[in-house]
Amino acid sequence: MADITARFGWRHLRAAPTAHVRHHRRGRLVHDGPGLSFRFRALTAALSEVPVDDRELAVAFHARTSDFQDVAVQATVTYRISEPATAAARLDFSIDPDTGAWRAAPLEQIATLLTETAQQHALDVLARTPLSAALADGVAAVRARITDGLAAEPRLPATGIEVVAVRVVAIRPEAEVERALRTPAREQIQQEADRATYERRAVAVERERAIAENELASKIELARREEQLVEQNGTNARRQAEESAAADAVRAEAEAKRTVRLARAEAEAAKEVGEARAGAQSAWLRVHGDVDPATLHALAVTRFAENLPRIDSVTLSPDVLTGLLARLGGTGEQSVQGRQGKQGRQGGTGGGARS
Repeated sequence: MADITARFGWRHLRAAPTAHVRHHRRGRLVHDGPGLSFRFRALTAALSEVPVDDRELAVAFHARTSDFQDVAVQATVTYRISEPATAAARLDFSIDPDTGAWRAAPLEQIATLLTETAQQHALDVLARTPLSAALADGVAAVRARITDGLAAEPRLPATGIEVVAVRVVAIRPEAEVERALRTPAREQIQQEADRATYERRAVAVERERAIAENELASKIELARREEQLVEQNGTNARRQAEESAAADAVRAEAEAKRTVRLARAEAEAAKEVGEARAGAQSAWLRVHGDVDPATLHALAVTRFAENLPRIDSVTLSPDVLTGLLARLGGTGEQSVQGRQGKQGRQGGTGGGARS
């Protein structure tokens, strides 16, 4: 909508760059072009504003397929007014010189023209297409048919309208039919999901079985190796025992030989020691055979005294001392008498010889 302001009996119009403005004064075209800005008098001016930008038109209608099923078609038609002068001549794009608003509804007329034309061609193609084909490939077919139909429509170029693009958003059946059609697909999807679940479980079971077999094989291999280890340990122990027995036999034989040698050496040493002791004893006996008995007694007492334990103190009572002295005195007298008798015998023997 153009921006119009009033000042001192004059009007000033400022249009957008996407709006084509035509200004007639007293039946003569004064201003013609997009994005204009000029002054005019309201009493003598006739103004038209034609939009030249691309506009989107949403088209929604119902159609029936060849198998008598109702479908809803949603499409969008993009158009623009390529000939503003032609459109202004065919449609009422005049604006109020005071407010700049359209006096009529030209865009609604264009929308009605495009919608009815597109609907006509879409109904024509869907009427010969079954519902399954329309839902599967109907979007492309309807879009192509609407595009061709709008391009071949003579009223559009005559009105200065150019169709830029056609898009078919969706073709949908009724809610009940759509639910009915979704059921097999849902069942199939559910079956696929169940099959995938079963396959996943089967794969899991197979993997568990493989793991169990691997564990069992590992245990079998471990048991076999343990058996080999036990057998090897037994062999090693047997060899060690045999080697130990052989070593013990060698040591026993060597010990026996050493014992025999030691016994022989000890026997020979004992023999030599015995012979030496016997010789020494014989010599001792020979030496003591010619010794006086009193001397032998003294030696015996001396040896006895040497073998006696150490006596720190001796207590002699008077009786014991008296008896001891008496014995010693008697022994001395007997010794003296014996020596005298011996000398007398020796003298008698000598006198007889001499006589």
